[in-house]
Amino acid sequence: MTQLQTPYNPPPPDVLKTLYSDDWIVVCDKPSGLLSVPGRGPEKAVCASALLSARHGEVLIVHRLDMDTSGLMIFARTREAQRTLSMAFEKRAVEKGYEALIAGSPEMDRGTVSAAIAKYSLKRPLRHLDPDGREAITHWQVIARGDTHARVSLAPETGRSHQLRLHMASLGHPILGDVFYGDPESHARLCLHAKSLSLNHPHTGAKIQFDSPAPF
Repeated sequence: MTQLQTPYNPPPPDVLKTLYSDDWIVVCDKPSGLLSVPGRGPEKAVCASALLSARHGEVLIVHRLDMDTSGLMIFARTREAQRTLSMAFEKRAVEKGYEALIAGSPEMDRGTVSAAIAKYSLKRPLRHLDPDGREAITHWQVIARGDTHARVSLAPETGRSHQLRLHMASLGHPILGDVFYGDPESHARLCLHAKSLSLNHPHTGAKIQFDSPAPF
């Protein structure tokens, strides 16, 4: 059963880990259950950007993770760095790697889902597959197989909202713990983690890479 509204109960602030910071960027490991940016209403003001701004000085948004998704996020500390990073994401110059547990086990060891995504007009925050939506491409590969689920690596070419969740559900293998497109009782949390991030530093141009092991 799809669950759309639950009370916001973010984890303690110290669960949000700063992995790297300099004069231009901050990289963190966001826990599941924490918003990336403020939500609607004062009760949803606690978020990764607010906590990091209190910790390091103002940080600026570059990209987002779903509240229930854990893992690596990068924030800018200057407007110039924000512009450079945002352009890198837009031009698909950032390599992002995710890990997930999915229901069942795919017949193939790897594959690609290319299915456009659009918003539901009356079912916020849900999205749906729609040929007239925005292009969305996900490459997937099985890492390990179990009796009831499989562990997969996911490499999105695009960054649409709910892309990985929708694409895996479209294969008949929703991500465990997905309250939107799967069985919310299948796991205590959404088993989706942003585990790797590789890009050029917005100031030096040097290649930088960060890794975070999946906590499930």
